[in-house]
Amino acid sequence: MIRTLLLAALVATPAVAAPLDEVAAALAATTSMTARFTQTASDGRVATGRMQLVRPGKIRFDYDKSKLLIVADGRALSMIDYKVGQVSQWPIRNSPLAALLDPAKDLARVARVVEAPAGQVRIAARDPKRPDYGTLTMVFVRRADAPGGLALAGWTALDAQNNRTEVVLNTVRSNVAIPKSTFTFRDPRIRTPGRPG
Repeated sequence: MIRTLLLAALVATPAVAAPLDEVAAALAATTSMTARFTQTASDGRVATGRMQLVRPGKIRFDYDKSKLLIVADGRALSMIDYKVGQVSQWPIRNSPLAALLDPAKDLARVARVVEAPAGQVRIAARDPKRPDYGTLTMVFVRRADAPGGLALAGWTALDAQNNRTEVVLNTVRSNVAIPKSTFTFRDPRIRTPGRPG
C-alpha cells in the first residue's frame, strides 16, 4: 500500500496552460506545510497520520498505527520499516513526489491539467522517460488564504501494476516553522551499544 505512494509517477492528459501556471506559482509560494492525511489503498485499507514538508526536497509521513516511516531529506526518499528493521531508499528525482518537492521541476514539461469540479485544479504528470514509475494526480482547491490562492488537498497515485492509492489532506497549515531534525530518522539497522536487538 505505502510503496504505491513511493513508486508511482506522473500522468499526461489534455493541457490547459493557465492553471498549470497557477499551480507553479502556488508551489513557489509554499516553503513549508503540515497536514493530517488519510491514505486509502486499492483494497480499501485506510491509514492516517501526519505529513510535514519543506521545499525543496524534504517531506515526512508519520503513520498513526504503523511502524512505517517515510522521510525525504533533500537527497533520498527513505521508507523505514521498524517492524522488520529495513530501510529502502530512492533518489527523490525518481519519486512521484518530485513534482511537489522540486522547485526546479518544469511542470509544463511533465504535467497536464485534467478535468476537475468547480473550485478545484487537478494536475497529472508523468516522467516521459520513466513511465514505469506510474502516475500521480495532485488536487488543489482554491482558497484565498493559501499561498498563490491554491491549497494542496491531496493526490492519487497509480503504479505500474494499476494499484491505486488516494491521499487526502486536512488541517493544512502553510509556511510554518519546521525543525531541520524532522527530516532525519533513527536507522533500525544500527544497534545501540549495550542494548539488545
